[in-house]
Amino acid sequence: MGKPSDANATVLPWWSPRRHADRRPLLLARGRMVAGVRAYFEGEGFTEVETAQIQLSPGNETHLHALVVELRREDGTRLPRYLHTSPEFAMKKLLAAGETRIFSFARVFRDREVSATHSPEFTMLEWYRAGEPYEALMADCARIVAIAARAAGVDQLRHRGREADPFAPFERLTLEEAFRRDAGVELFGEALAAQTARIGLTVAVDDTWSDLFSKVLSDRIEPGLGVGRPTLLCEYPATEAALAMLKPTDRRVAERFELYACGVELVNAFRELTDAAEQRARFEADMNEKQRIYGLRYPIDEDFLAALAKMPEASGAALGFDRLVMLATGAQQIADVLWTPLE
Repeated sequence: MGKPSDANATVLPWWSPRRHADRRPLLLARGRMVAGVRAYFEGEGFTEVETAQIQLSPGNETHLHALVVELRREDGTRLPRYLHTSPEFAMKKLLAAGETRIFSFARVFRDREVSATHSPEFTMLEWYRAGEPYEALMADCARIVAIAARAAGVDQLRHRGREADPFAPFERLTLEEAFRRDAGVELFGEALAAQTARIGLTVAVDDTWSDLFSKVLSDRIEPGLGVGRPTLLCEYPATEAALAMLKPTDRRVAERFELYACGVELVNAFRELTDAAEQRARFEADMNEKQRIYGLRYPIDEDFLAALAKMPEASGAALGFDRLVMLATGAQQIADVLWTPLE
């Protein structure tokens, strides 16, 4: 699979014929991946849905930042709204309405996210299985990764010198095991601050447990995940799973996993929380933390909480589709696999 010229990318706009010619093989591979994934879900009895991008609430996670829009009524009333950061709330409302297997290639928007692996506007592949365990999503992930590799005509996913076999059985690792193996840290052991400092990472006086968790995860754990073969990182601490159900046999952790390949996070998935009262409490706690850190908060979607109370047991997953295309084509940056990148 070819890749764009770095020299061209730094000088020419994305629409220049020369640069577009470099990128076109990657974009055509992307199209084949979309077709392959659609065929997979249709074969599994899923319905493809489209959700509104303008929402009352963009989501209530502490570190998630949204783009603000304003609607105006005929009487001049101004209504603050947001471009959604995920189709999650809308898709769960569809589950409450009676849908059981749904998927969406959603255009989503996130502020403060621009890098080689981030774009403020990107494609999220999200899907839900009502009445099924979250392990079913792991099987979906394995098939989707293999579909992407076949569509690109490759036998390895690649990114910045790392490789992963897309057809190999996935490694499955809990957060507790990963922290012990890769960082020498006991996740639920002695004070996390002391352990974090002991392995040479900076600890600030105002670092919360979640801050320390994120520092160790990003510095010592994530770079080595999904090397050789993709990794399913499972059983996130309860504090790091705002919308997930806690594990019945160990309530310190949630039934949540993330999929990594070549050190890149591809998927976030979990068994969905359906307790509306508990979800409200989590949202309020996260918005209080957002207010403390960033000085702002997002509204809670009361309609979502009402739907959640009627939603069936379900499991859902969100996959950063552009990142999967990157790894399957060997592209250097996310802009190389977007038809019209924001530059």
